[in-house]
Amino acid sequence: MKKIFNKTTQLIFSQQGGMFSSALILALMIVVSKIFGFIRYRTLAGYFSSGELDIFFASFRIPDLVFEIIITGAFTSAFIPIFIKYQKNKKELAENISSIFNLIAFFLFIFIVIIYFLMPFLLPMITPGFSAEKNNQIVFFSQMLLIGQLPFLVLGNFLSGLAQAKKVFFITSLAPIIYNLLIILSTVVFVGQFGLYAPVIGVVIGAFFFLIIQLPIYLQFDYFYLPLIKISSGVKEFIRVIVPRVLTVIFAQIDATIDLTLSSLLGAGSYTIFYLAQRLQLLPVSVIGIAFGQASLPFLSELFEEKKLAELKKIIADSILNLFFFTFPIMGMFVFARTPIVRLFYGGQKFDWEATVNTAMALSYFSISLPFHSLYYFITRCFYALLDSKTPFIVSIISIIINTVLSVIFTIYLKLPVWALAISFSVSVVLNVLILCVILSIRLHRLDEKFIFIETFKISLSTFVSSVVSYYLMHLFDGLIFDTSRTINVFFLLSTIGVIYFAMYFFLAWLTNVKEIYLIGRILLRIKGFQKSLTEIYSSYE
Repeated sequence: MKKIFNKTTQLIFSQQGGMFSSALILALMIVVSKIFGFIRYRTLAGYFSSGELDIFFASFRIPDLVFEIIITGAFTSAFIPIFIKYQKNKKELAENISSIFNLIAFFLFIFIVIIYFLMPFLLPMITPGFSAEKNNQIVFFSQMLLIGQLPFLVLGNFLSGLAQAKKVFFITSLAPIIYNLLIILSTVVFVGQFGLYAPVIGVVIGAFFFLIIQLPIYLQFDYFYLPLIKISSGVKEFIRVIVPRVLTVIFAQIDATIDLTLSSLLGAGSYTIFYLAQRLQLLPVSVIGIAFGQASLPFLSELFEEKKLAELKKIIADSILNLFFFTFPIMGMFVFARTPIVRLFYGGQKFDWEATVNTAMALSYFSISLPFHSLYYFITRCFYALLDSKTPFIVSIISIIINTVLSVIFTIYLKLPVWALAISFSVSVVLNVLILCVILSIRLHRLDEKFIFIETFKISLSTFVSSVVSYYLMHLFDGLIFDTSRTINVFFLLSTIGVIYFAMYFFLAWLTNVKEIYLIGRILLRIKGFQKSLTEIYSSYE
């Protein structure tokens, strides 16, 4: 038993040797987490109508705003580069990291107290299309989440930051799985007794265990907490870097809040349609883009710190093409197979056909920006590795303004349905990423733009041809082979078309000599290595 414990601990806390393997571990764990996440959404769609889900999803808007400001704004932009810079001196590291954490904890407490009492006044302002009764319920749920969820998530993400700075990703990826599982269980078990309160209770319980499961991180690593706030050089550098990033997140959250406001004016269930379509688009973005972005920051920061600019430029160019290679075909399938995909994920008893069609339309427009949205998380971390959060901030402000203006024009003046918000989102994301790529290329004295463009064209061509053929095959199989009036047959239809589609895409990529096709072999070797580690644990037991 001792051998099993030691080897399991070694596996869980093992440091990843390369950026690709780190991204792969993160991606695999995010896949599992997202599966539970969509089981959660499917469960909610089965028990509650889209109008009721408006209340549940809208309740997260303000707590999410605070969370994004603190976690996305602070930890993802500056915490890891600062940790890497000062990790050689344990005392200096402890003073800097403890001071940063204590500052964040202080502002978190202030935020929670102020917003808790302002909630009854703030929420009706951002959801003018909801009734007074609906708004009152949203206020109560939001206050519950603010107190019962937010502190645990912030503390848990602080521990995640410690682990990722040490290139340990496995245990931090388990936490969201437990979080989603507990929400599902709470909904199923308590829905009959508590109604819509059941998933909210599950969120609070899940957040608590999100923290608990990561506590071994603090005990495992050679870091000690100090109850002080010392304005050292590291803290000053942290503040300098996070200010533009925090402002970026604030404006992005204001933009998301405007989407909620406009959705509330478009009728009951509109925000649920927008929210669920966006979550589907975020599935591959999380698995590929966010995983790659999180894994890349420690490696990019080290290369910049060591002045290895040639290697840094090569990694950036290769990473852009790697992300495009995996996300372009997913974009294509989300466009041509949008309706069966939505039926498979959200086709609950109370999620009617009109909601399905509108969600599918929104998904297809969101998906147009899927490759660029995935690339966004990597490109911004390239700037963070250079300790530059100002440039992404300025570019984000421009894209947010474009998104807001287009959203208002589409919904208020042109009277388009809620899927129009997805169009404005995609336009703004694509422009944001293209501008950042141009600036980064100039900053690093040119990337290999010609090679990137040629490879991207070949990837796009392979995606387009595969999508057109698969679209007609899907309609041929629907009804002729599969009776898609039943959900299980929708799954079989999508599985069959998916196999044909991706086989054709990989064949065309090989035919056009897309260099990234050889990533498949590398992935299989990484998975084989991971399986070998698990086998060693069990063989020790025997």
